[in-house]
This record gives sequence, C-alpha cells and structure tokens, in this order.
Amino acid sequence: MPARAGGSAKQVVIEMANAETVNLLDFDAAGLVAYCASLNEKPFRAKQLERWIHQFGAADFDGMTDLAKSLREKLHTRASIVAPAIVSDHISSDGTRKWLVDVGNGNAVETVYIPEETRGTLCVSSQAGCAVNCRFCSTGKQGFNRNLTTAEIIGQLWMAEHTLRRSIGAGGGRGEADQRVITNVVMMGMGEPLLNFDALIPALRLMLDDNAYGLSRRRVTVSTSGVVPMMDRLGAEVPVALAVSLHAPNDALRDELVPLNRKYPLRELMAACRRYLTVAPRDFITFEYCMLDGVNDTDAHARELIALTRDVPCKLNLIPFNPFPESGLLRSKNERIKAFAQILMDAGLVTTIRKTRGDDIDAACGQLAGEVKDRTRLSQRTQRTQRQIQGGKIIEVRPV
Repeated sequence: MPARAGGSAKQVVIEMANAETVNLLDFDAAGLVAYCASLNEKPFRAKQLERWIHQFGAADFDGMTDLAKSLREKLHTRASIVAPAIVSDHISSDGTRKWLVDVGNGNAVETVYIPEETRGTLCVSSQAGCAVNCRFCSTGKQGFNRNLTTAEIIGQLWMAEHTLRRSIGAGGGRGEADQRVITNVVMMGMGEPLLNFDALIPALRLMLDDNAYGLSRRRVTVSTSGVVPMMDRLGAEVPVALAVSLHAPNDALRDELVPLNRKYPLRELMAACRRYLTVAPRDFITFEYCMLDGVNDTDAHARELIALTRDVPCKLNLIPFNPFPESGLLRSKNERIKAFAQILMDAGLVTTIRKTRGDDIDAACGQLAGEVKDRTRLSQRTQRTQRQIQGGKIIEVRPV
C-alpha cells in the first residue's frame, strides 16, 4: 500500500524504502519533498514534479524536460502516475458529465462534473460505497467495501480536469496551466469523507496548493453526515468550506434517516458546527436538507428547523429527493418545497432550492451508486463504523 502523504517525512521515507513502486498521486507537497529526499534529490525537484503532475497532467516522466535525466531514470523504475481508469463516460442533456472509474477488486466509484456559466464544479467520491447508510441515499444501499487512497481521490480531479481541458481544446501543456476548467470541488460523491480522514487531508492540500490546482478554501467543500470528532480535526488541519447533511430537524426523525445521528445527536452536531465556524473560510455552514414527501417537509418541520439552527449562521440548501426503488420514499411536491422554503426565508434564513442536474444519467444528488463488490450486512457495518470512531481516531472499516 502506498505511503500516506499526510504522515511525517520520516514515515514517508521508511514506507517508500519498503515499496516496490509508488504512485506519486498519493503525495501532497510535503510527501513529494520527503520522497525526493529518499532519492537523494533536492526539495525543488518535488515542486517541479508537483507542477508537472497536477498543473500539466503529465503521466510520462520522459516529458518532464526540466528534470535531470538521472532523476527521470530513477522515477521510471520506482514510481508511477496512475489515476483510476475510466470505465464509462456519460453526458447529460444539461451538460452534466458522469464518469464511472475503476478502483480495483471489482469496485468502481462515480465522479460528476457540473458546468455552469460562471464555474465548473466537480463532485468527488471518497469511499467505494458508504457505511453510513442514510435512508434516502442510493450509495448506502449498495454496501461498503473500502476507503479510497489519496491517489484515488485526487486522481478523480486529475482525470476530470485534464480530460475536460482536452475536450474543450484547452490543451494542458506547459504555459496552459492557468486555463482551469474545474473551479470548485465538492466532496459529496460516494462515501463519507470524514470516515476516510487520513487519505482525504493530503488530497485537500493538493486541491489548495498553488503548484497543483490552486483552489481557494472557499471553493473546496467537504460534506459530512456529522462525524463530530473529525469535523474538529478538519477545522484544525485543513479548514475548507463545510456542508452538513442534516435532513431532519429533530433527533427522533434524524435517527431514522441518518443512522450516524444515534452516535452524534443534533446537540453535539450543532456545537461542532459553531466550533468549525471559528476557523471556516466562510461565515456560515451549509445545511443540506433532502425533501421527502410526508416525512420531513411539513410546516412544523420547517419551524423546528428554524429553532434548531437559530444559533448557527447557516445557509439551507433544500434538495428535491431523487427517488430510487429501494428507498420506499417519494420526492416532496414542488409546491410543498416552495412553501417550506418560504417559511425558512420569512424567518430570515438564507435558503436555496437545489436545481436537479444530471438525473437522466443518474448523476443527481443521492443517485450515485457505482459498482461495489460486497453489498451485504449493511447494518452490521454501520454499527462497526460507529464503534470504531473513538477519541477522534478513525480505524479503516473493512468487510468481513
């Protein structure tokens, strides 16, 4: 397994010494410096490598013309640049593009690009499947297999950015690195990002690094179902924008819709949001709220939501549910969604209704399912995940 770029330089060097070939997509800037040191190369070589890999999309060391020939020869025998392979590529009638990418062992995850007039947003997956098993999300119904590596997370951005550049004729060679197509990244694809914290952090650092993708912290968003200890750690290490999958205004209902709430109830979640705001790049938390017909969409629910968020500066993003057969749920009627939103706005809450994008290719919110090899014993995995969140430390969950 590749060394984690989030570890110390000494750890990286030790792990590299024991590895046959490393995937350089696994390393953030610090990881590349440590790796170059293990090859007896100067730190500036790491910056050159980072620019070639992430800004220019290079996967061939021979083309890295400003690297010494001796270094290129070392890299040929000891390293690679390998993003997840594209299994399928679908484009929606509204321009949304969805890739299914192979992450090995019979598993695939989905990556979605959403173009708009003033920005291009990439929705990135963090796990093969998901163990949180929210009732309204098709990903959870597919089961959980494993966490993605840093290379598999950042590799989705690497693949999408340079694929899109080629498709619109933006090139990707030297001198064209500033012609970015993707302006925003949301960790809202398959999986719970904060249950894959160690691999997530180096990927986020690369997204923000000016020698890689150069995105601002305001343009990178991590979505979580409410893993409270990891929210605190994210704020301490890489405080990007935060979205919280809320979906219910009280514990009884949220226990049913978002099982993780039984571990971290709303009182603890709201307190964690207030703490995060002290370091967040934006002065509000985004609360995602999936509108479910007759379940969480009444006037009474709206009033509860107002009371719940009173002390948390926030924006409410109402998401029309995208039905799938296993859920047993229906989308709220448009009139009900508008009425619900109006109650929130009348109380002074900034409220938006998300426009449904890409649902004709199953790329809309909540529809990502991918291909997950092991689809059994979901409830056991969810319980095991919750037991393994102790003292702010995540232990990778593997199927049994």
